[in-house]
Amino acid sequence: MIQGTMSNAGKSILAGGLCRVLKQDGYRVAPFKSQNMALNSFITKEGLEMGRAQVMQAEAAGTEPLAEMNPILLKPTNDTGSQVIVNGEAVGVMSAAEYYRRKQEYIPAILAAYRSLEEKYDVIVIEGAGSPAEINLKENDLVNMGLAKLVDAPVLLAGDIDRGGVFAQIVGTIELLEEEERRRIKGIIINKFRGDKEILRPGLEMLEEKIRIPVLGVVPYFHLDIDDEDSLTERFVRKGGAGRLDIAVIRLPRISNFTDFAPLEGMEDVSLRYVSRASEFGDPDAVFLPGTKNTIGDLLWMRQNGLEAKVLKHSAKGRLLFGICGGYQMLGEKIEDPEGMEQQGSVKGMGLLPMKTTFRAEKTCTRVRGHFRNVKGILEGLSQVEAEGYEIHMGISESDGEKMLSLKDAVTGKTPKEDGLCTDHVYGCYVHGIFDRAEVTETVVRALLRQKGYSGGHVKAIGQAEYKESQYDSLAKIIRDNIDMEAVYRMIREGAKAR
Repeated sequence: MIQGTMSNAGKSILAGGLCRVLKQDGYRVAPFKSQNMALNSFITKEGLEMGRAQVMQAEAAGTEPLAEMNPILLKPTNDTGSQVIVNGEAVGVMSAAEYYRRKQEYIPAILAAYRSLEEKYDVIVIEGAGSPAEINLKENDLVNMGLAKLVDAPVLLAGDIDRGGVFAQIVGTIELLEEEERRRIKGIIINKFRGDKEILRPGLEMLEEKIRIPVLGVVPYFHLDIDDEDSLTERFVRKGGAGRLDIAVIRLPRISNFTDFAPLEGMEDVSLRYVSRASEFGDPDAVFLPGTKNTIGDLLWMRQNGLEAKVLKHSAKGRLLFGICGGYQMLGEKIEDPEGMEQQGSVKGMGLLPMKTTFRAEKTCTRVRGHFRNVKGILEGLSQVEAEGYEIHMGISESDGEKMLSLKDAVTGKTPKEDGLCTDHVYGCYVHGIFDRAEVTETVVRALLRQKGYSGGHVKAIGQAEYKESQYDSLAKIIRDNIDMEAVYRMIREGAKAR
């Protein structure tokens, strides 16, 4: 189990790297995180929802993502409440206080998911959440030391040196643990180090002397393109680059599935940036409205801070505007929430696409495959291009307009459906991952370059599957080069013998 001294200590990436190393060494390995709070989610082949961090780790492990790898997913709907998803299915929206009272009810579901993985895999790499030293939460803990005890897992504790104070982080965390919990920690990892490790060595020796736990590795700060957790991702603070195209993604307060735009970020001609204030908007060539866990709330946020006006002016110039999921819903004429799924009532949309969206309790979770058709305007080159991805939404959008996507269930092949609307420059659909196919991304970038007056040139998207594999292999090399894997394997063997 990988635990951290704080959120964003690098637990997800370290767990993914260990999954890759174990996979390379011939083990059947699976990731596991009993409870994840994230808006960046994914739909499995079975139509179940899980956090993308565990999807990344499953990909690194070379195995199919399963909902059992993330049995509890919390998707915040506001500052004090979340939609609760248990083993891939939504069970309702709860306040933080209500979930805290009820969380012990979910221990059987967590253990059942873990035991199911135990039957299929040689090694399970578990990721904790936050810090094990959150003493106000320890009584009902089911994600850090509480889980480690339940499944008898040895623990590696990771500290983030890049933020400063890593020795205080580690010592303070251990001091706040009970003796039994301290004994469970078998090694320390210093993460995100910049500089000469020799300068750090005296501090490591003093740390080991004080806590009586070995430091098993110092992992350098590195730059790999691997999906990270949504709330603290560095993508949001990037300022773009020198590409010929300036693409702005609106950073909504409850943005979800920002990984939809990763293929565009990887294009040589594209400078992609996230915008959260009207003053940052500038004069982009294209604007993307991402998914969100609270469409109405985030639309009102845009309306109040001036971003909606910027988007409407952008559209009035005839420039590309593309909405996905919640962003698609915003582009319509009206959004209604009669049952209070987000916030009861109705709100006027941006009025750029001829549709009305109504929220209902039933949630759509499915993988889809098909093709574009009858696409107009700037992106007319997408017509007949293959498309695939997944849907996660609660709204039903109705329109008499001609749909731009013909889709079916990617697993069963059943239920042909139509999705998406377009004008000559405004486009929207429910499909997350719509840009993952290289032909789709290349067509969009070529069209934007033509609109800007560029002709010719080589536009080539990165093959996402091959690219991810190369990134996971690079991550595994970093892990091997900087962590004592012999000690990690001893932990695994001794843990197996203990059970």
